Amino acid sequence: SSGINAEYGEQFSLPYLEDIATAVRQGIVERGLPDVPMIVFAKGAYHSLSKLSYTGYNVVGLDWTVDPHIARDYVHIAVQGNLDPCALYAPKEELIEMTTNMVRQFGVRNYIANLGHGIYPDMNPESVQIFCDTVHTVSEEIMRKGDPFNQLYT
Repeated sequence: SSGINAEYGEQFSLPYLEDIATAVRQGIVERGLPDVPMIVFAKGAYHSLSKLSYTGYNVVGLDWTVDPHIARDYVHIAVQGNLDPCALYAPKEELIEMTTNMVRQFGVRNYIANLGHGIYPDMNPESVQIFCDTVHTVSEEIMRKGDPFNQLYT
């Protein structure tokens, strides 16, 4: 979606995303399989966040260019993302700070912490571990506070 504007995205992308979600769910039912959560990821589709919420998926994946507060205002289902994958090249303390900020901005309710796109092949696995450990630590800290509003985002 990053190569097309909102109007063309609505015309040429959203209907097909809806068709895919419908077909997958129908195939699951026809085979007697348990329902599975589905994630839609439309890189660069910041202009269609609200509409993506209604395409039949359970989660909207966000690339690293989407502001967490805007995502929370426009996405009406769970969100996933969105740390810039290049952050994993940062020194440990900077990576911890960036990851902490991301989780605090999104909150923990209806949120899946992840990168805002794929991981690069030369990525140091220790950086991935730091990212994961930081997500867990910050999420647990937010949940311990027990304030449901802070659990959404701060």
